[in-house]
Amino acid sequence: MKVNTVALTVFVLFFLMVTVVGFLAARWRRADDAMHLHEWGLGGRSFGTWVTWFLLGGDLYTAYTFIAVPAAVYGSGAAGFFAVPYTIIAYPLVFLFLPRLWSVARVHGYVTPADFVRGRYGSRGLSLAVAVTGILATMPYIALQLVGIQAVLDTLGVGGGANSNWFLKDLPLFLAFAVLAAYTYSSGLRAPALIAFVKDILVYIVIIVAVIYLPMRLGGYGHIFDAAAQKFAPNPKTHKAAGSMITGPNAQWGYATLALGSALALFMYPHTVTGVLAAKSRTTVRRNMAILPAYSLMLGLLALLGFLAIAAGVGKGVAGFNPQLAVPQLFAKLFPDWFTGVAFAAIGIGALVPAAIMSIAAANLFTRNIYREFLRPDATPAQETKVAKLVSLLVKVGALVFVLGMDKQLAINMQLLGGIWILQTFVAIVPGLFTRWFHRWALVAGWAVGMVYGTWKAYGIASPATKHFGGSAATIPVIGQIGYIGLTAFVLNLIVSVVLTLALRAADAPAGKDETSPADYSAKEGDPELENAPQPVAAH
Repeated sequence: MKVNTVALTVFVLFFLMVTVVGFLAARWRRADDAMHLHEWGLGGRSFGTWVTWFLLGGDLYTAYTFIAVPAAVYGSGAAGFFAVPYTIIAYPLVFLFLPRLWSVARVHGYVTPADFVRGRYGSRGLSLAVAVTGILATMPYIALQLVGIQAVLDTLGVGGGANSNWFLKDLPLFLAFAVLAAYTYSSGLRAPALIAFVKDILVYIVIIVAVIYLPMRLGGYGHIFDAAAQKFAPNPKTHKAAGSMITGPNAQWGYATLALGSALALFMYPHTVTGVLAAKSRTTVRRNMAILPAYSLMLGLLALLGFLAIAAGVGKGVAGFNPQLAVPQLFAKLFPDWFTGVAFAAIGIGALVPAAIMSIAAANLFTRNIYREFLRPDATPAQETKVAKLVSLLVKVGALVFVLGMDKQLAINMQLLGGIWILQTFVAIVPGLFTRWFHRWALVAGWAVGMVYGTWKAYGIASPATKHFGGSAATIPVIGQIGYIGLTAFVLNLIVSVVLTLALRAADAPAGKDETSPADYSAKEGDPELENAPQPVAAH
């Protein structure tokens, strides 16, 4: 593919700018003693409303969202819009419990959701289950951010030459990885927090320009929807269609359960919890849950790009066309070269921000809930931070190996499996913020049943690219409708947890020690609980 020199130059300039910002972030609000895990891994718990808003936006709306949501609309039509209602559902839900999680974490110095589970239920096993699940679910998610960068580089004409040797072909991706690893190691969570400002502003500019300028190039939205309807019309001979403009009766359960299950899982991911715990106050968390739905508007506009790609003829007549390239090729085809560079920079930087946060979150989990809990109970804060930095590098290396050594479709399928897994931590975390009724052993058993069932059902689904783990929808027992495997596994998890809790309580099984108190869950600025809490090291 021919190199687009102008677009590549603009892309590189933006990339260099955020690289500089990432390294300068180490000095932003720098503490007297930076070798503490809540300094490196949570930014000193010091981020205000706007920084948190950009950080969570950069965290939740990744490069893969920029590529995968329009790709789903491009490939299947209405079903791809499930991402819009699920974010609308998510924010009212999390408004109920995330401020409580922030308060109890701030009072007790918790850095991860597994820390909270350990303190609430007095269970090392349950804490380990939550930590391992979080790490497993995060790894393929990081890999998909690198897939997003690779898609952009391929469209720019660099790194994708079929005739290049493997090193030259992947050299740009190696460089992007090295930059990401270096500034994350140096600056911790402060780097993606600062870069998120650049990323989100670029994304909003690109989306607004795209939904205004591109329809003008394509003959208006009427023509765009006509082209999409034509693509998804049933074949006259086979009476089958590749997708639909309206979700049909047979697909409605799948659509609804996927949206609901995704909404429940969204803030179970370690990287989203990390963004919340980095906020400086309970009020900051509540404000963000109120204003973050603004991103749902952007997501709806983003999804429309799939229809625009259809109208532009992207991939038409190309055998085996990869829908993940629909948006990059749409931009390259219709935008001026210089703005194509801006758009690709938005996608590329949109990969760096969440990848950095995800690697930090995974490192926090390993350090606090595996290394310190089981390997080095007497670890000092400085030792914890050093281990977390090293683990953040290993996590990114693992993601890079995943991308370079395996089929990209497998990375996508593993991320779908990660969504099923992370949902199984909901029962252990969220009810515990309101009640300690559930028994710790019952929660471990429920988690295990949900994990095994979800993995088993997902394993049985084949796809054109992979023999197993080809999707996340299967028949829901009892009702006989196709639905989201993760939500079915979650229901089984909940049922097992409830039944076994009743049995264990009846048997008077030891429940473990709860180190929290009711006042901890509503503590806010100025309350004695926070005044006496472990304080972040004072910043300059």
